[in-house]
Amino acid sequence: MTPRSKHLSRRDMLSATAALALSSSVVAAKTPVKNGYNNALWYKQPARFWEEALPLGNGRLGAMIFGRVAQERIQLNEDTLWSGGPYSADNPEAYAALPEVRRLIAEGEYKAATDLASQKMMGRPLSQMAYGTLGDVLLTFEGAVKPEQYERRLDLATAITTTTYSNGKGHKVRREAFVSSPDQVVVMRLEAKSPDIGFDVTWRGPRSVQIPGPVYAGHDAKLTPPVTTDWMMTEPAEPLPEGAALASDGVGTILCTGRNEKGDTIPAALTYAFRVKVLSDGQVTFQDGRLRVRGAKTVTLLIAAATSFVNDHDVSGDPVARVRQQTDAAALKSYEALKRAHLADYQPLFQTVRIDLGHGAADLEPTDQRVQKAATTDDPGLHALYLQYARYLMIASSRPGTQAANLQGIWNESTTPPWGSKYTININTEMNYWPADPAGLGVCVEPLIRLVEELAVTGAKTARAMYNARGWMAHHNTDIWRASAPIDGPMWGLWPCGGAWLCNSLWDHYDYSRESALPARLYPLMKGASLFFLDTLIEDPKGRGLITSPSLSPENQHPFGSSLCAGPAMDRQIIRDLFAHTIACGQLTGEDGGFLDQLKQTHDRLAPDRIGQAGQLQEWLEDWDTGAPEQQHRHVSHLYAVYPSDQINVRDTPDLIRAAQKTLAVRGDMATGWGTAWRLCLWARMGEGDHAYRILKDLVGPQRTYPNLFDAHPPFQIDGNFGGAAGIMEMLLQSWGGDIRVLPALPSAWPTGEVRGLKARGAFTVDLAWRDGALTTCMLKGTPGQTARLIYRDQKKTLTLGPDGTARLTV
Repeated sequence: MTPRSKHLSRRDMLSATAALALSSSVVAAKTPVKNGYNNALWYKQPARFWEEALPLGNGRLGAMIFGRVAQERIQLNEDTLWSGGPYSADNPEAYAALPEVRRLIAEGEYKAATDLASQKMMGRPLSQMAYGTLGDVLLTFEGAVKPEQYERRLDLATAITTTTYSNGKGHKVRREAFVSSPDQVVVMRLEAKSPDIGFDVTWRGPRSVQIPGPVYAGHDAKLTPPVTTDWMMTEPAEPLPEGAALASDGVGTILCTGRNEKGDTIPAALTYAFRVKVLSDGQVTFQDGRLRVRGAKTVTLLIAAATSFVNDHDVSGDPVARVRQQTDAAALKSYEALKRAHLADYQPLFQTVRIDLGHGAADLEPTDQRVQKAATTDDPGLHALYLQYARYLMIASSRPGTQAANLQGIWNESTTPPWGSKYTININTEMNYWPADPAGLGVCVEPLIRLVEELAVTGAKTARAMYNARGWMAHHNTDIWRASAPIDGPMWGLWPCGGAWLCNSLWDHYDYSRESALPARLYPLMKGASLFFLDTLIEDPKGRGLITSPSLSPENQHPFGSSLCAGPAMDRQIIRDLFAHTIACGQLTGEDGGFLDQLKQTHDRLAPDRIGQAGQLQEWLEDWDTGAPEQQHRHVSHLYAVYPSDQINVRDTPDLIRAAQKTLAVRGDMATGWGTAWRLCLWARMGEGDHAYRILKDLVGPQRTYPNLFDAHPPFQIDGNFGGAAGIMEMLLQSWGGDIRVLPALPSAWPTGEVRGLKARGAFTVDLAWRDGALTTCMLKGTPGQTARLIYRDQKKTLTLGPDGTARLTV
C-alpha cells in the first residue's frame, strides 16, 4: 500500500491412503444448518459506527445500512465518483534521467539514485485521484423510543438487509433494503402493523471523515465499543457542501446534485446527482428542504445515483436525466416485483457455492460476538460465513459493466479515504480478484479486464515518455482516470511491474474459465506488456541474467536507506510469468511466431531465484534480507512465485519451498489485514493446513476483522476479505502445474465438511465431502471427454469425464 501522510502513517496503523476409484454418482447434498444464520450476519443492536453497518451493492451503487431506530443512515456510493478529471502525470524529464539513475544504482549509490529519481522521474502531480462518496440519506423518525426484540441482519443468500423490532406501542416494525442490479436503484421498504411510520428524509452531503473511525478492542485499542447501545442516536444533516443543491423534483421526490472534489492540481470535472423517490400509503410532502412522511403503514424508498463520467477521457454524461429515468421506471413496479427481479439476478450467482465446515454453539451467536472470540476459539461456521461473505462482496462490488473493485470495494464514507481508495496494483487490486474464479464468480472479473484495457492506452504513453519503450506499463497505482506514472515518491512508486502483474491475473482468469474468445482479447494486452520489458530489461553487471532497473521490492527498504534497487526477485518472477503466459496466449491465437521465439529466449535469460546464506529466499538480487530494517514487513513480494504463481512449489522446487518457509518464519504470521491473508494463502499453498488455520483464526478475529466482517487493515480494506477467502479455498482445493489437489491443506480443526461448486483451472467444477479428516467423495464436472489429473495425499489418478460431463472419486 502507498503511504497516506496527510492522515496516518503506516507505522501508526500497524502498531502493531486409500486408493481412488472412479464412479459416476452425484454427491448427496446436506442441509447446512441452523436457523438460517449460516449465510447471514446478524446483530442485536444498531450500528453506531460505519464499521458496524451492513454493506449492499450492485457493482455500481453501494449503500451502508445502519439499522438505527431514531434515525436510519443510508451512506451512499457510486463507483465513478472520483476526484479530479482526465489528466496525465507523465514526467517529460524522466527518460533523460533514467541512465544516470541506473548508473547510481549499479554503483551502490542508492541515496543519490533515490534523490535524482525523486527530482526527475516521479509523476506530476505526485498523487492520484481519490474515490469519493455521495454522503448520507438520513431518515429521522418521529416519536422513536427504545425498541424491543430488536434484530438487524444481512442475508447473504438474498443480498437483503432487514431491521425488525417492536416499537413503544407493541407494534412490529420491519425495514428491508437491497440494491437492484436490474433496476439500478437502492430500494428500502418500511412496514408497520398500523399507520405508525413517520419520518423526515434529508441529505447530508459528501464530507471528509477522520480515518480510522472507531478503534476496536484488539486494534491497538484506545476505545472499546460500549456494551449498551444508544438507541436514539442521530446525526446532524449539516450544511450542504459548496456547489451542492437539494430540491423537490416532483411529488414525493427530491433531487440532489453537486460536483466532485478537485485533486491536488487537477480541477474537478464531474457532476453527480441522486434522486430519492418515496412511495407510501401515508402523506408525503416537501418542506424546509426535506421530505416529510406521516401516517404510513408502508413506505418504499427508491434511490438512484449517477455521475457525468462516461470513460476516463469523457465526462459529458447527464446524471440528472439518468437518475430521473431510473427512479421513474422503478416506481412503475411494485415492491414485490422489484424484489423478485433482484433475487432472480443475484441468487444464480451466489448459489453456485455451498460450504459446510462444521458447526457449534457459536453458530447461534450474533456476528460481532463471534468475531470477538474468533482468535481464541474454534468456530468453523464463522470461517464458512467469511468465505460466503467475500463472495457476496465480490458480487456486490464488481459486476460486468461496472468499475473494478477498488481498495474498499465500493464502500467508502469519506472524500479523503485511506490511500485514496485507489487501485494499488503492487498487490491489493490483484488480491481483490484472487477468489473470483475459484469461488465460481469468474463473471465478476470483467471489470478488471476493462480496467487493464484502458490502462494499456495510458500506459503506452507512459512507457514512451518515461522509458522510450514500446508497449505499455504501469507503476504501483492507478485510478479511474487510468493514470500510470509513478506516484508518492520513488520509495514506493518507481516500480515498473504493475501492468505485468495485472496481465498475469487476466491469464489466470482464462486458465480457470477456458473461454474460447478470451485469448484474442487478452493477447494485445499481454504482448504490449511484454514489449515494454523487451525494451527495458538490462544485463546484470555481475552476469546473473536480465534484470529491471530502477525498481524496488514493494514497498520494502533494503539495508542501504532506500528501496530503489536493480532486479528484485518479484520483478523477475512476474516477468517470467508474463512472458510464459504471453507465449501460451500467442500460441492459442496463432500470432507472432518470431515474437514468441524472442520472448522465450529472453524468458530463459532472466535472473533466477536465489537462496541466501540464512537459508531464506532472497528478496533482492543481493543477499540483503537479514540486514533489512523491517524484518516483519507486511509485503512478502518475493513469495509471489509461491502464491499466486506456482513457479516455486512443493512438487518441483523443494529447496526453494524450504527457503520460502524460512522467509515466512522470519516475517511472522500477523501483518496488515491483506498481509495476513497473503500469509494464509502461502502456507495453504505449501500444504501446511494447521499453520494456515492459525493465521485464519487471527485474520477473522478482532485484530483484523471489524464487527461487520470488513477486513481491518486497519483501517478497512477489502483485499483482506478477498485474500482470506482465497486462502480458505486454497486449503480445500488447489489447481496448479496441471494437477488438481484435493484437500491439500485441510486443517485438523475441520475434520468433517463439504463444499460444492469450487472451480479448478481447466474449467472444472469440483464438489468435495470429507469425514474424520479423510476424503469421502470428490465429484468433477466439466466437458465430456475432458481429462484431469487428481492428487489426494500420496495418491494420483487421471480421470476422464463421462458423457454427462462428470466423474467421481470415492475413497
